[in-house]
Amino acid sequence: MTDSGPPPLGPHLQRLRKDRGLTLDDLARMSGVSRSMLSQIERGQANPTVATVWALAEALHIEMADLLGVGQRTAPPRIAVASAAFTPEMRSDDGLCVLKILSPAERVGSIEWYDLRIARGGVLRSAAHARGSMEHLTVLAGRLIVEAGDERTEVLEGMTARYPADIPHCISNNGENDAQALLVNLF
Repeated sequence: MTDSGPPPLGPHLQRLRKDRGLTLDDLARMSGVSRSMLSQIERGQANPTVATVWALAEALHIEMADLLGVGQRTAPPRIAVASAAFTPEMRSDDGLCVLKILSPAERVGSIEWYDLRIARGGVLRSAAHARGSMEHLTVLAGRLIVEAGDERTEVLEGMTARYPADIPHCISNNGENDAQALLVNLF
């Protein structure tokens, strides 16, 4: 059972009736349900009994489940698309670093991925993440500096850096242009 309420029988019944080219009088004659009751059901003003639903289904030569719309419920789409307007983002305090959260919420704590944009002069500092976690940074445009512990390296466009994220680390842009990267955290 769901909290979505009863199936929308009225509009569905009206659609089925009209698709078959039937008037209210035609369906009333075929089903034995009065014209006024049919009209009230279609407008959502009456709650039909099981016997009434059965009589209507028989008259339309369909299963009761199909009349109730139960047989027409579809599975969720296999491809879910989130628009840019619904993609959450985080910004650094100075506003020079923007992380767009691309991973689904149910993946938090196992794998997370971000569209990272760092303006010239921006620095993204991170405290240590969970023990054993790793970050993978692929630079899509510009160049970035990655620091993890006491190591530091430059990552140029097209390159990927992999480093431990269970220690304090930072990503900075000391280049002349803004930079963009794909950042993946594995926990």
